[in-house]
Amino acid sequence: MNFAELIAKGGVTIWPLLFLSILSVGTILERLWFWSRVLIQEKLIINRVMEAATLNWRLVEKIAREYKNHPLANFIYSPLQLINPEPEVFHLALEAAADDELAHMRKGEKVLEAVIALSPLLGLFGTVWGLIQALSSIKLSDLGTASTSGVTLGISEALISTAAGLLVAIISLAFYRLFQAFWANQVRIFRKIGSQLELIYRQKWLEAETEGLPVDFHLETDSSLER
Repeated sequence: MNFAELIAKGGVTIWPLLFLSILSVGTILERLWFWSRVLIQEKLIINRVMEAATLNWRLVEKIAREYKNHPLANFIYSPLQLINPEPEVFHLALEAAADDELAHMRKGEKVLEAVIALSPLLGLFGTVWGLIQALSSIKLSDLGTASTSGVTLGISEALISTAAGLLVAIISLAFYRLFQAFWANQVRIFRKIGSQLELIYRQKWLEAETEGLPVDFHLETDSSLER
């Protein structure tokens, strides 16, 4: 049975299922492209940012700006746009940036959740509807005769919609769980990097106050770095 025959015999719900499958595939491909870019650059950004934070804090802003299209870099860059904020303000800015970026990373999850929930139900409805159509033509006087031979074929065709619905839901669920695992790992990384940056920032802030020096961590105030 080829694809055209499956569509023809799938019943009334095969077209909604086909739409959901296209929607799911499109979302999966977009999320795979997004996560591939995130994961490839992530380690490089972490290494460069943490090295700069230890050696020269003002370079952190420059590095984060270079990777402004990356969620982790945006998370780091957001509090650095403030002019020498106090440690408490720096902490709040990090939290707000983390919430925004992590929420953006969950784009597409609602679509996959809807596909996972609707596909099996549509498939089941198509099967029940097909069974009703197949059995409604049977008369009691026809039981056991050759006239009921077509009912078996009708029942098998009715089950196509259930199989299609389950297939769409299973594939969508597999990738949904994969993307959730990626997102959970990003939460851990954001917390770790945010805590480390906040600790380094607090230490530098306290050192400047203890030594009586002006607090100045902003990149634009250092003309030597611009050259």
